[in-house]
Amino acid sequence: MRKILIVPVALLPLLAGGCLVKTAANVVTAPVRAGGQVVDWTTTSQDEADRNYGREMRKQEAKEGRERKQREKECRKHPDSCQGQYDGYRAGYGD
Repeated sequence: MRKILIVPVALLPLLAGGCLVKTAANVVTAPVRAGGQVVDWTTTSQDEADRNYGREMRKQEAKEGRERKQREKECRKHPDSCQGQYDGYRAGYGD
């Protein structure tokens, strides 16, 4: 009876050993992975910067379009007050 129990008990550390090593490795590398995630959250990638720049330029162009349309409408109503070219907001130049 003792011989039958000795074999499974002897094999238990071999079967569980991989799990223990993997768990220990995960515990050791967790702070490094967490630090990398924090850096990723706090920095802006080039792709994100390009996307944000494009979004901002589209907003500026939309604003310029609205201003031009408003000026044209005013010029149609009051043609004598319109002199020269439109010198309002231009996308990419300004605030």
